[in-house]
Amino acid sequence: MKKPLLISLAAATILSSSLSAQSMYERIQSMELQMKQMQQELETLRATKKSEPVMEDTTDEEEEDDATLKTSSDDEESDEDETSADDDDEEDDDEMSDEEEEDDEEDSIEEQLADIQENLTDLNKGTNGNHLKFGVDYRFSVDNLQYKMADGSEQGNSSFMTNRLWINMNWKATDNLSFSGQLGYNKAFGGRSGVAAERSLYESFDWITNENAYDGIVRVRSVYFLYKNDTFMGTDIPWTFSVGRRPSTNGHLVNLRDDDGAASPMGHTINVEFDGVSSKFSFEDLTGIDGMYIKLCAGRGLTNASPRFSADPYETEGDVANIDLAGLIFVPYNDGQYGMAMQYYYANNLIDAKNANDQSAGFVTVGGLHSFTANITMNGIGDEWSDYLDDTFFFISGAISKTDPGDAYELINPYTGLAYTTEGMLGSAESELGYSLWVGLQMPSLMTEEGRWGVEYNKGSSYWRSITYAEDTNIGSKLATRGDAYEVYFTEPLVEDILSLQVRYTYIDYANSGSNGFFGNSTGTSMTTEQANAVGYGAFVVDKAQDIRFYLRYRY
Repeated sequence: MKKPLLISLAAATILSSSLSAQSMYERIQSMELQMKQMQQELETLRATKKSEPVMEDTTDEEEEDDATLKTSSDDEESDEDETSADDDDEEDDDEMSDEEEEDDEEDSIEEQLADIQENLTDLNKGTNGNHLKFGVDYRFSVDNLQYKMADGSEQGNSSFMTNRLWINMNWKATDNLSFSGQLGYNKAFGGRSGVAAERSLYESFDWITNENAYDGIVRVRSVYFLYKNDTFMGTDIPWTFSVGRRPSTNGHLVNLRDDDGAASPMGHTINVEFDGVSSKFSFEDLTGIDGMYIKLCAGRGLTNASPRFSADPYETEGDVANIDLAGLIFVPYNDGQYGMAMQYYYANNLIDAKNANDQSAGFVTVGGLHSFTANITMNGIGDEWSDYLDDTFFFISGAISKTDPGDAYELINPYTGLAYTTEGMLGSAESELGYSLWVGLQMPSLMTEEGRWGVEYNKGSSYWRSITYAEDTNIGSKLATRGDAYEVYFTEPLVEDILSLQVRYTYIDYANSGSNGFFGNSTGTSMTTEQANAVGYGAFVVDKAQDIRFYLRYRY
């Protein structure tokens, strides 16, 4: 019975010694380690206590927990021969004394366990229980980028090196309410010399501020709270509600290649940073269908407002209207191996650059876009055909887009500098339908249990349009390709799940221009290489592109 007392004294010593650590960081690390050790000792003590032999006088709770360990003292007494009255009195006194000692010891154990638990609670609050839990995700990458233009010229960069840092922040305040956030930094090595100031408008647009290697500023990638509950208005429908800068990049399927957990959206049709709200309703328990849920999403991608220190702060002004998006995600079935999912959204007041060669001219509103995608996934092929196939992931995804042109708008001819009026989207005055196919296979690496390698193929039509500007491919979004894209990658852990490497090759063969432009008749116009050369624009239209990437990534 001395062990609980020793642990209790150790707990007090730990708490006091932690306060003398040289730095706050060392104190927190020391306290977290000691807390884990104390928790392990506490569990061991509890297990030891439960396994101790039951004394003659057991409590009602012990009898209920294990009926086979009931005391048999009464039976033994009934079988004994009668003794003298004096002997009986002595035995009664001895029994009372033993019982009182056992009760005292029992109370002492419970008190000491309670003290240890209280110390652990205080220690947990002092480390991460009531504070943000931080994590880091750092990646060094080097890319070999090569481009063949429509006029036959070639461009490239043999060693484009970047640093990318994500700082993760999480805090679960209650069982129902939590907070998550992420800060981002993405920059090429050294200073980015030779980049004209007027080119920054496109790259610094809010949808892609953290996904392209730009300046050295740390920005917010996501920040939101999440509320969840097991019942919705008295029904057995688990639901969630969230508002903030949503984690809308690296969504489903695209996350496989990027070696990340999947965000909410389906990456085939949307992969941008976005501010908005979402609410998810699970119908699995209600219907008995595995994985069934509906998720409603809405957000604002651009706000039309004047500067703060103007005569009328934040009033609407200019030619660009608010960009709003509303969508629905529906998963009719997912049992962990086989799954199906669908997504629809509509985005209004989409934009294009007024002057394709001078983005300092700003943006103009051109119209809206309907988008729909559906996919089928297989997380394990067959039924225990082989360990390799059991750990293989296959998917096929199809998507369509439909433009919804707005009113006529004014552009600037990049050659003459003269303004002219046009209408329509993607180079067409009519509403155009586009389609895209995406097929992928991810398999074990055969070198380690956690390593993966994969192959993917994409094909898009001449008027295909996605909103995937944040896709992590430096030559442009392969999911937005109007043509054919091929990709193979290999991801391997080096030190547990902390340090990993990836080698990736992406090749894009464009059939039409405008894949990485915006939505109007300026940067989004769909032209073949022949058409681009005919109007003297061949030097600005990419015909083929490739990206060979190697990275080292540290996550903890």
